[in-house]
Amino acid sequence: MSGCLMAGAMALALANGGTFTLEWTHSVERETWRETWQVTGDDRLQLTGAAVKGSGAGMEPGPGGHFEDGWWVWVPDLPPVPRLTLAASGETPSAWTLCAAKCVELGATSGAPIEVAPCGDESAEQG
Repeated sequence: MSGCLMAGAMALALANGGTFTLEWTHSVERETWRETWQVTGDDRLQLTGAAVKGSGAGMEPGPGGHFEDGWWVWVPDLPPVPRLTLAASGETPSAWTLCAAKCVELGATSGAPIEVAPCGDESAEQG
């Protein structure tokens, strides 16, 4: 399993056996959305959990969703992906907050999209 995660030009150490969270504020509903990701043994990213603080336009909880500690939570049934591409418009209500061993804000200002991938993913390192 990879020991780090590339987020744009930054390498971040992974915590808790290769997991990280990604959190942002929904652009229409202004509610917080959080996803938990894990790096798989083949250097892909697997979405292992999702949670939203409210529901509304494009924020409905997925199948099996339940209300827990103020969040709608569920486990999405999606295949692993090689990388995530995060928009960086600078016009959204919040930056992306990525937390691994530490938390960093990404995409707060207008710029190129930010690629997030395991360090072993050669294509993400070329960006």
